[in-house]
Amino acid sequence: MTVTVVVGAQFGDEAKGKITDFLAADAQYVVRTGGGPNAGHSIHLAEGLVILHQLAAGVLRKGVVGVSGPGMVIQPFAIEQEIQDLERRGLLRGEVVLSDRAHVLLPLHEIEDGWQDDLRAQKNPGAGIGTTRRGIGPAYADRAARWGIRLTDLTRPAILRERLDVLYATKTHLTGLPPMDTLVGDLGEVGSRLAPRIRPTESLLWDAIARGDRILLEGAQSALLDVDFGTYPYVTSSHPTSAGALIGSGIPPTEVDAILGVSKAYTTRVGSGPFPTEDTGESGEFLRRVGGERGATTGRARRCGWLDLVMLRYAARLNGFTSFAITKVDVLGGLDEVPVCVQYVMPDGSTARDVLPSQADDLAKAQPVYERLPGWPEFHERAKERIRREGARALPSTLRRFLTRITEETGVPVEFVGFGPGRDETIRLEVGGGPSSTAGLAAWTG
Repeated sequence: MTVTVVVGAQFGDEAKGKITDFLAADAQYVVRTGGGPNAGHSIHLAEGLVILHQLAAGVLRKGVVGVSGPGMVIQPFAIEQEIQDLERRGLLRGEVVLSDRAHVLLPLHEIEDGWQDDLRAQKNPGAGIGTTRRGIGPAYADRAARWGIRLTDLTRPAILRERLDVLYATKTHLTGLPPMDTLVGDLGEVGSRLAPRIRPTESLLWDAIARGDRILLEGAQSALLDVDFGTYPYVTSSHPTSAGALIGSGIPPTEVDAILGVSKAYTTRVGSGPFPTEDTGESGEFLRRVGGERGATTGRARRCGWLDLVMLRYAARLNGFTSFAITKVDVLGGLDEVPVCVQYVMPDGSTARDVLPSQADDLAKAQPVYERLPGWPEFHERAKERIRREGARALPSTLRRFLTRITEETGVPVEFVGFGPGRDETIRLEVGGGPSSTAGLAAWTG
């Protein structure tokens, strides 16, 4: 396959970075297609944990080009620091390329993000959306309003000053902005240092496709946070869907071969917004503790709950998933039973199975209907070693039933299973027979 799109199927934090890094072993290009420094992809290497905020996962693989694409809003000072940190640790093994069309996230965007969130809280204490205050929303807003500055502008001092002068004129409601002359100078300096990495990336990828090179498109955040199709207004400001990955890379849809949806075996969410399967009791705390559920960027505790097949069906239809990667199945190991939500009962008595209401308030009132599946044994090291050695046939039979149930309910086969954070803790299943793709595997007895 030439082009594969990796999409988060839930609210984010599904281990997209881990799966992308796993697939990058056989790729020549990995493209980050959206978002900015508000997201963190945690990748566990033998040398230690790496959290990528604005760089594509491919930079950790020798011979792979990691592209920060045109759909991103890039904080140039932060991405320079991220590159330097990887170089210092000896982990920058691939090539870093930055799209000249990517927009620049400025310090004033971070200030405006905080101002906006404070304003929401002042008007309505319950109206906060849980922004990371990293400036993502204001940066995308300026892009859409055509006030934005792009990476290509950083090496053109006259253009940079002219555009900053206009942009500052739109921010008179803000206080504490850095002096414009200082910002012009700082941006010019960082631009000159980053200049060797800034280039047109769409033609780079078109040529790669013509050669038959393998390309991965990875998004930040996830489908249920899409600004149009997510739980608005509790969403991000970009399009972390398969369609958004194309806009954010410049690759046409006719070149896409596979769309991989990444989902945890349960569900988490950071920040505010509706979450029908959230468990605020002991079970939710168990998932948070055992799963290590804290945000890679903010450190905030994630809200936790059970797998929501209504949302997975919706995400599958929205993105056109050709297969799933189900991660963190080890977290549920040792439970007697595993609840999965198969439908919602709405306040008016109707049911929902694969379409989410457009109003977040309506979704917040949905009552989940659970099917309770038998659990599987704990993933102690002996079990993990057997899975590494024997592959899918060593998965517990009840876990395979869980994976098959996902396929039965969504129509999308499970292709990958993650059973731990390490690079060697992901396996690939044979896909092609729908629900039967996991049939015939030997039961786990150890």
